[in-house]
Amino acid sequence: MIQVTCALIVDDQNRLFAAQRSESMNLPLKWEFPGGKIEPDETTQECLIREIFEELNITIKIVKDLPTNIHNYPTFAIALIPFVCNYVSGELILKEHAQFKWLHKNELLDLDWAEADIPILHHYLNLINAKS
Repeated sequence: MIQVTCALIVDDQNRLFAAQRSESMNLPLKWEFPGGKIEPDETTQECLIREIFEELNITIKIVKDLPTNIHNYPTFAIALIPFVCNYVSGELILKEHAQFKWLHKNELLDLDWAEADIPILHHYLNLINAKS
């Protein structure tokens, strides 16, 4: 089981960040919440902050954790550990992904998401819809 963190990054206009996987990655061209694998002796929060800076060149602040989603793909299993985050600073530079979008909540379900990210997206949407 691969333990992976992911960031649901919210900007100051309440839009959510989505990244499209490149053609050379597993699950090519699927959309996802960015993040990465936890390294030895690293907390989930440390991992996420490091990965987002490495992949996107931005600094985030973790605001809330969401329930982990365990998903079995045909060749591997993943425990996807999500956190809602705020964008803090930095010029966004894609280092691994094909493209990105900042989307309002009503646009999020239009993308072709990686299967492990879908339950996390639905949990997030339920959470923000309950607040509004």
